[in-house]
Amino acid sequence: MPVLRKRAGRAPVNKQSKRSGHLVGNYIRTRAAVAREAAEAKALADNKIQERVKIGDRPRTRLAAKEEEQKKPSPVILISERESQSDRIEGEAEERLREKQGMLGDDSGGLSANKAAGQDDDNKAPFPERVQVGGSPVYKVERKLGKGGFGQVFVGRRVTSGSERTTGPGAMEVALKFEHRNSKGCNYGPPYEWQVYNTLGGSHGVPRVHYKGKQGDYYVMVMDMLGPSLWDVWNSSGQSMSAEMVACIAVESLSILEKMHARGYVHGDVKPENFLLGQPSTPQEKKLFLVDLGLATKWRDSGNGQHVEYDQRPDMFRGTVRYASVHAHLGRTASRRDDLESLAYTLVFLIKSRLPWQGYQGDNKSFLVCKKKMGTSPDVLCCFCPAPLKQFVEIVVNMKFDEEPNYSKLISLFEGLIGPNPAIRPINTDGAQKIIYQVGQKRGRLNIDEEDDGQPKKKVRQGVPATQWVSVYNARLPMKQRYHYNVADARLAQHVERGNADGLLISSVASCSNLWALIMDAGTGFTNQIYELSPFFLHKEWIMEQWEKNYYISSVAGSANGSSLVVMSKGTQYTQQSYKVSDSFPFKWINKKWREGFHVTSMATAGPRWGVVMSRNAGFSDQVAELDFLYPSEGIHRRWDSGYRITSTAANVDQTALILSVPKRRPGDETQETLRTSQFPSTHVKDKWSKNLYLACLCYGRTVS
Repeated sequence: MPVLRKRAGRAPVNKQSKRSGHLVGNYIRTRAAVAREAAEAKALADNKIQERVKIGDRPRTRLAAKEEEQKKPSPVILISERESQSDRIEGEAEERLREKQGMLGDDSGGLSANKAAGQDDDNKAPFPERVQVGGSPVYKVERKLGKGGFGQVFVGRRVTSGSERTTGPGAMEVALKFEHRNSKGCNYGPPYEWQVYNTLGGSHGVPRVHYKGKQGDYYVMVMDMLGPSLWDVWNSSGQSMSAEMVACIAVESLSILEKMHARGYVHGDVKPENFLLGQPSTPQEKKLFLVDLGLATKWRDSGNGQHVEYDQRPDMFRGTVRYASVHAHLGRTASRRDDLESLAYTLVFLIKSRLPWQGYQGDNKSFLVCKKKMGTSPDVLCCFCPAPLKQFVEIVVNMKFDEEPNYSKLISLFEGLIGPNPAIRPINTDGAQKIIYQVGQKRGRLNIDEEDDGQPKKKVRQGVPATQWVSVYNARLPMKQRYHYNVADARLAQHVERGNADGLLISSVASCSNLWALIMDAGTGFTNQIYELSPFFLHKEWIMEQWEKNYYISSVAGSANGSSLVVMSKGTQYTQQSYKVSDSFPFKWINKKWREGFHVTSMATAGPRWGVVMSRNAGFSDQVAELDFLYPSEGIHRRWDSGYRITSTAANVDQTALILSVPKRRPGDETQETLRTSQFPSTHVKDKWSKNLYLACLCYGRTVS
């Protein structure tokens, strides 16, 4: 067997800088700073000398170190003819490191992802003292206003004489937004946000960009100066807001989002910090604006005008954890419903001063927050809130991916909380007034529990999670199939032997309450089969031993106590196999393996841990994943409509995951059905058999009743 020996690496050599010790970048250090650093260096050197004396036998030269290293036995990595061990079993440390990348905190205690600014500001060039871009006047850069996800904003004061206007291209004071050329948003030239402002700038509630261009290392936008954010107003008002104030914010925010959505964009990061009022003591001081368009995406295809296609990438989160929709947490394609759900959380926060999922910390903060959001009903979330706010939440959290919001209906919900005289309202609601007038006399006939066609609206998010069996049935030619459930370890061999004697082999396994469920049938196509019950979740040594004998994993199951049942078969079409055990659903690893030509062929969970098996030559041309804290019903139906069929399932107490695939050879009958049942679906299975629908896979875990 070939042997790969790991070569000893050589320690990196630190090269001393030849620059003056008093010079840092373009600045001169003080003598006091130099003396302080010299004292620290001396103390560090003394510690190193003491450490060297303690160790004593450490080689003093690189050559001696190299000779000593060569005397040590090199670690050996065995490589089989099919695949290396390192490819088969992936480490979890690398996965955790990747999961941490791209996450940044925000001032409101939330967490923003996929935002580049701020994480390496210390290494960036200093901001210029004066700015002139795109034919603009010369502006002196003054105090810093704020730091957004994709840049920093400063006050710019016009150096040359101009008008005394507070807004417009000739204003004496403007907002200057800087974004460094090396930030993620500028990988391909000017910031992506510029494109969005080109389309949306100046529309209702969106500030206008007067000039933009590049100066030095920074891309710069020159915009109107605005006033405090809703976060600032809430904070300066004793961290509370009146019901009328929140209602005015609600209706005007909806009118802004309606205009933005009408132009084909969703904002993607709706939160109190991104809503700003006009400058104080000006005619616009009560006008509401929505800023920071760096995460805005298109919900409508520019070419054909159709809604963008649905997709889910569980490793892609964009937004702020506290206010993001659950669909954003789960990596689903952004659509109009996400802005409205974020607005709902914003309004609840402003009126209650707290959301139930605040306070979570750690690397899995987003996971815990999303789980809490999914498990919190509108009744609980809106406890002690005005009734219209609860109605608003109920509508927006149950919207479908491509559903067009009924903005007039949503605005009309808050009408009873707003005073009759627009002139004395705390927020200017001119934009909402136009929509409110459109409602007219229909106001009395609005019913939030009905669709626009009068049919009852199905509530997807009821805040009532359940633990159930999920079973999947495929249309097959008539064949013999047998099932066993509530099987204890001691009786497993008995059932398998009887099935084998009748010409049946295991096609699927699952576990519930540390007891096993077996599906055996005559249509597997396998020529031989073995299995192992192990106290370990996916016993590495046994699996590798069977791989050498040309067996491949055909089904797996894990129990709550951490044990596993692994079934390996001969006669499969697989040519190579790899698996991973992870504390969370390993979508990044799955996506990496997809690019290498692997496809998921089986999955299982043991307690909170996930085990995913992927194979080459699995017979699929494409594959996607659906992951949810309840049950991804809408996603499954959308995938079915696109030609995908469920091929693997797994669930634990928190989440359900389904893998859907497009087979290279489509069956004559592509019928597939799913069931969710509290008990093992024994009575349903027999009914399905009568329709030539046979159990293909099943799991037990988190769904929704």
